[in-house]
Amino acid sequence: MAVPGLMLTPQLRQQLADWLAEDLGRGDLSAPALADARGQARWIAKAAGVFCGGGLVGPLFALLDPAVTVRLLVRDGEPVEPGQGLLDLQGPAAALVAGERTALNLAMRLSGIATATAALVAQLAGTGVRLADTRKTTPGLRVLEKYAVRCGGGINHRLGLDDAAMLKENHLAWAGGVSAAVAAVRAAAPWPARVIVEAETEAEAEAAVRAGADGVLLDEFSPAALSVLVPRLRDLAAQLSGSVVLEASGVQPDLLAAYGATGIDLISTSAPITRAPWLDISMRYANDWV
Repeated sequence: MAVPGLMLTPQLRQQLADWLAEDLGRGDLSAPALADARGQARWIAKAAGVFCGGGLVGPLFALLDPAVTVRLLVRDGEPVEPGQGLLDLQGPAAALVAGERTALNLAMRLSGIATATAALVAQLAGTGVRLADTRKTTPGLRVLEKYAVRCGGGINHRLGLDDAAMLKENHLAWAGGVSAAVAAVRAAAPWPARVIVEAETEAEAEAAVRAGADGVLLDEFSPAALSVLVPRLRDLAAQLSGSVVLEASGVQPDLLAAYGATGIDLISTSAPITRAPWLDISMRYANDWV
């Protein structure tokens, strides 16, 4: 699976430096044991999954010592098996040791998300329904966690509040209803901006379509309820000479195939980011990898 490469922005590079500094503190007290030694090592997968985070390893170790070289054996988004080599490193041993934990922690976290995403995406195979993430992300890690979702075959929902207007329960209550909330956002938002309404009832969903929302997020509806509601909403949109993207959220992850059969366009879930275990990876030192 081809995954768009991770863009190493100045902000991300600074984050890598900050994360290294968090672990290094005033300096690695074990470094004198290594003196001027050079070393080589290989990352090994200890469980099956989907790898993610390889593109961060080179830039991270370069911050410690530009003499470190990294050779990727697996690309982000590719499946891996226990015992499989993921990447090789070579360079000053002190730098390899100093960056080991930060680099592994990032890759194990991101690979866990990619692996969990891939498992959910597999349930939707053949339905044409896409799996999207949410804004339930770890502060400071949003870009990376959403990248990991893409590596697992999912798509990204809003990166932030400025990507699209999503009107949720509190908006609707404080704005005076669906129509008033949509009208207020339409009057102020830039022309290309999309307006999405989260609906918790059939009445809210129909009101969102009538108000001209670009999308309706149907929250915590059962597959049986969606099978009836989705066609009705599409007919209503057609009667109004429009179209609408219908999205299910608050779903049960073990019933994704049933949700996918309802005619929905998207399913959004925070599960791969909020519930995924890390994919175990180790860094083994040797003299015969490279």
